[in-house]
Amino acid sequence: MPKKFKGLIDFIEKFPDEKTCRKFLAKMRWDGKPVCPFKDCKHDKVYVYNDEKKYKCAKCRRIFSVRVGTIFEDSKISLQKWFMAFYLTTAHKKGISSLQLGRDLNITQKSAWFMLHRIRETTRDKAPEILEGVVEIDEVFIGGKESNKHKHLRTGSAQENKTPVIGLLQRGKEVRTKVLKNVQARQLIPPILHNVKPGSYIVTDQNSTYKRLQGYYVHVTINHDRGEYARDAAHVNTLEGFWSHLKRMITGIYHQISEKHTHRYCDAMSFRYNTRHLTDVERFYLAISRCEGRLRYKELIKDQA
Repeated sequence: MPKKFKGLIDFIEKFPDEKTCRKFLAKMRWDGKPVCPFKDCKHDKVYVYNDEKKYKCAKCRRIFSVRVGTIFEDSKISLQKWFMAFYLTTAHKKGISSLQLGRDLNITQKSAWFMLHRIRETTRDKAPEILEGVVEIDEVFIGGKESNKHKHLRTGSAQENKTPVIGLLQRGKEVRTKVLKNVQARQLIPPILHNVKPGSYIVTDQNSTYKRLQGYYVHVTINHDRGEYARDAAHVNTLEGFWSHLKRMITGIYHQISEKHTHRYCDAMSFRYNTRHLTDVERFYLAISRCEGRLRYKELIKDQA
């Protein structure tokens, strides 16, 4: 693994060319022991070509590169630019827009947009740990302000035509988010039961739906309608702070996001929050280590089910 670096200049010095990037990716994926990346094989005896660009599986005889089976597969963009996109995306506290990334890497906005969604997909934790201890739970509605809309588009409701998201935050540790279809019990309760250890101390607002959790957790509520925001250890202020960061990211960097892709923006912000104790370099390494699998363009743009 390359030595630690600070800032973009150091980054370019550590990854000066495609060969260096290929070796780094191979090291991250296989640690010196290449494995066939095809799902129907996964054989561990692999031959390396002299150019060190290609590999051949001794079992299935297929030829592949270090990109196969990763988000970089079939991409015409160099690994150096991909790595730089990873670094810029994970190092910037609010992310980076596709327009800005396109200018920085000298690629089209369309390519940058696709790259960013692929990178956001890697930030999702595929095997999250169960939350326990003190867990704050709250919902937020993602969408533009009614006052900013044209009159004929205003609904009169602060929640209508917005995307509901539930957040679960274990104090001192990590946050988890999930985009919902609505805020009815069938949508709100399952993510909590799936992610929070029974017997944990949970704090919510006075949404009556959460009363159904009282048999599973030590449940404490805060009455925001009466101006109550904290009562000893009972508050959701940490999660409210996370929502504030998320909204500022959307407004300041992206201006608006579609309902279809909301979960990826939430995952990216959750990743930054959950890795807040890491350096930019450590966060970059972690994101690259999750590059297995790929998000195809057709899947990205297809209509939401």
